[in-house]
Amino acid sequence: MINIAIIGYGNIGHGVAAALKRNSDMRLAAILSRRPEQVKKEVKDTPVLNSERFTLPPDISIDVAILGGGSKEDLPVQGPLFARRFCTVDSFDTHADIPAYFQRMDAATKECGNVAIISAGWDPGIFSLERVLGDAFLPGSQRFTFWGPGVSQGHSDAARKVSGVLDARQYTIPIESAIQQVRSGQTPSLSKREMHKRVVYVVAQAGADREKIRQEISRMPNYYDEYDTEVIFISAEQMAREHATYPHGGFVLTSGTTGTGNKQLTEYRCQLASNPEFTASVLVTCARAAFRLKAEGRRGAFTMLDIPPALLSPQSNDVLRRNFM
Repeated sequence: MINIAIIGYGNIGHGVAAALKRNSDMRLAAILSRRPEQVKKEVKDTPVLNSERFTLPPDISIDVAILGGGSKEDLPVQGPLFARRFCTVDSFDTHADIPAYFQRMDAATKECGNVAIISAGWDPGIFSLERVLGDAFLPGSQRFTFWGPGVSQGHSDAARKVSGVLDARQYTIPIESAIQQVRSGQTPSLSKREMHKRVVYVVAQAGADREKIRQEISRMPNYYDEYDTEVIFISAEQMAREHATYPHGGFVLTSGTTGTGNKQLTEYRCQLASNPEFTASVLVTCARAAFRLKAEGRRGAFTMLDIPPALLSPQSNDVLRRNFM
C-alpha cells in the first residue's frame, strides 16, 4: 500500500482525493494545507496538517506527496522544499521554465535521496510524450499542439494573482482554420497567436482599476503576451453560475513523410469534462511510478518522458503483455 499525502487542497487536491479511491494500491495518509482548519471541516476521516509549519506525527507514514499548488508562485517554492522531505509529484506547467525547475528539483532530491516527478499531467505530460513519439517515428516532421476549447488551470491561476482580481477563469480557444490546415496535410509555419486566442473572465474587486487589470493580464510573459487576449469582467454570481466546471482538451498532430515521400499524419486527442480531475488522475499514476523508482534505488528528478509505461500501471508485466499489447 502506497501512502499518499496531498499538499494543497484546491481543485487538484480534490481531484487527487477522488482518484485515490479508484486505485486499490494507494491510500490517502494526510492532507497538508495553508488553511487546515477550513479543510478539517470538509474532511472528516483524514489527518489535516498545516503545510507551512508541521511535525509529522509518528503514526503517519508518507511515501509520496502530490503537490497541488499553482505553477506561477506555489510550486517554485513548495517543490524543492517538500522534495527534500518526501518523494513528490507535481504538475508544474510553465513550459518555458521546466528546464530550470527540473534542475532545482533534481538537486533537491539527490541531496536527500528522494524522487520527484515534475510537470506531470496531460500537457505537459501526455502531450509531451506524443510530441517525442511523433518526432521519433517521423524524422524531420513538424509537430503542432492545439489546446482547447477549455479552461486552463495554470493560466487561470496566473490571472488570479493580478492585484485587484478576486477570481478568474481563462479559456484557451484554438483557431479552427489553423487546425484544418494541418489536418489537410499542410505544414504551415504558425505563430502562437495564429494557433490560439485566450479569453479571460474576471471578477474584480470593488473599485479596482479594470483597465490596469486588463493590461497586466494581456502583457503577462509566458502566459498571455504572445496571444490575442480578451478580458471580460463579470460578477461573482455569473462566475459561479456559468464557469463552475473546468472542461478542456486538445490535439497533438505530427505531419511528415516516409520512404519516397508518402505523407503521414498522426493525431492524439484529449477531450476532458474536468481538467483538474484528469490531471489529478495522471498525478496519482505518477505517484505509483515515483514509489517504484525509489524502491529500485533511483534518485533525482524525472519527467513522464523518463518513465517506462509499465511503472505507471497497476497491472503486472505479464498482464500488460497478455492484455495490452
